[in-house]
Parts: sequence; structure tokens; C-alpha cells
Amino acid sequence: MAKSKLVQANKKIEEKVVGAYKAIENGVVGTYKKVEDKFVDNFLTKDGETVDQAKERLSAEQQSRKEAAAAEAEKRREEQNARIQASIEASRNAGKK
Repeated sequence: MAKSKLVQANKKIEEKVVGAYKAIENGVVGTYKKVEDKFVDNFLTKDGETVDQAKERLSAEQQSRKEAAAAEAEKRREEQNARIQASIEASRNAGKK
């Protein structure tokens, strides 16, 4: 019986703590989204563009920058591998002379 009362008390405490945490989390996230929307509206929207349209445009621009950076990194990797292979071949040929 004592164990079940302890379990029940802990369950009540758990529910209150989790509820309080969720309330704080929802408040913080909600406030962040409001601040983010206001920032986008004030500084990042173009003429006649809504906040949602600006966010979509910014997301698309970021994705294209990531793709361009990945392509550039791959190009540099290939160039570096070509230089390494050329150096290896030069070393091999230098020993044969």
C-alpha cells in the first residue's frame, strides 16, 4: 500500500513537472517564432513579399548555396586527386631514368 501511494505521488509530481516544462517550451518556441517572423518581415522581405514567401525564398537560396558548395568541394577533391596522381607518376618516372 505504501509503495502504491509513493508511486502515485511520484506520478503526480511527474505530471506537474512535465506540464510546466511543456508550458515553458511552448512559450519560448512561440516567442522565438514571433521574433523570427518580425525580423524576416523587417529586414529580409522584398517589395510586396509576405513573410512566408520570404522564408521560402531564403530556404531555396540556402539550399542552392549548399549545393554549389558541395559541387565546388567535389571539383576541388577531383583536382587534388589529379595532382596527387600526377605527382605519383612523376615520382615513378623519375626513378626509371
